[in-house]
Amino acid sequence: MSEERKGPRPWVKLVVVVAVIAVLLVVANHFGIFDMLKEGTLKDRVLRLDAFFKSMGPWAPVAFIGIWIVACILLLPGLPIAIVGGLIFGAVWGTVWSTVGANLGAAAAFLIGRYAARDMVEGWVQKNPTLRKIDEGVRKQGWRMLMITRLVPIFPFNIQNYVYGLTDIPFRTYVAVTFPCMLPGTIAFNFAAGSAREAICSGGQPEAVKKTLLYLGIAAVFFVLLSLIPGWVKKRYAKDGLIEEA
Repeated sequence: MSEERKGPRPWVKLVVVVAVIAVLLVVANHFGIFDMLKEGTLKDRVLRLDAFFKSMGPWAPVAFIGIWIVACILLLPGLPIAIVGGLIFGAVWGTVWSTVGANLGAAAAFLIGRYAARDMVEGWVQKNPTLRKIDEGVRKQGWRMLMITRLVPIFPFNIQNYVYGLTDIPFRTYVAVTFPCMLPGTIAFNFAAGSAREAICSGGQPEAVKKTLLYLGIAAVFFVLLSLIPGWVKKRYAKDGLIEEA
């Protein structure tokens, strides 16, 4: 990482971030998104969100992907968005659009951290010894450090995106490693939410019940896989000292 450089004052960056969030909240309120989530049963809320996205026609996936990108850039939690994707688009297409959105958002944050907001991200790293370990790990272990931090929740996902922009890992390597490492979690949560959609919206139809059980089974398999990954990582890379570094 480069030496500390002068950049915009911290309060200027804070004002910009707050302004962007405020604009997004105003837009969301204008379209009635908050009202959709306030009243009624869970089924009512899901149906209202479903109708809202369907009203966009072919632009619905584009809007959802845009929400993912904005969330990654603003360091907002991605799990609720993934769940909404499964509830609105179903298990399969929810997985597809969440995968596209999360990966584009991660790439955007990486590029912002590397070029547009480098001074700000360097400030985070300099104040946080834990985040410095990412840079140290990449210098010693290369792409394997990225794989470990993606597969095992050592560092928050959204902050990782920015911090990796400060390392010397190539952008193409970052994208190539991020995609497969994020996929198991994306499948697990979207298929779990997709099974809930079938149960909520089906009215108990036999075909929907079959889909619910199938999606739940697939989600369970990937949740088990996610629970086993930390142990596999520790066993595979402990001898290389990578786990201690992470």
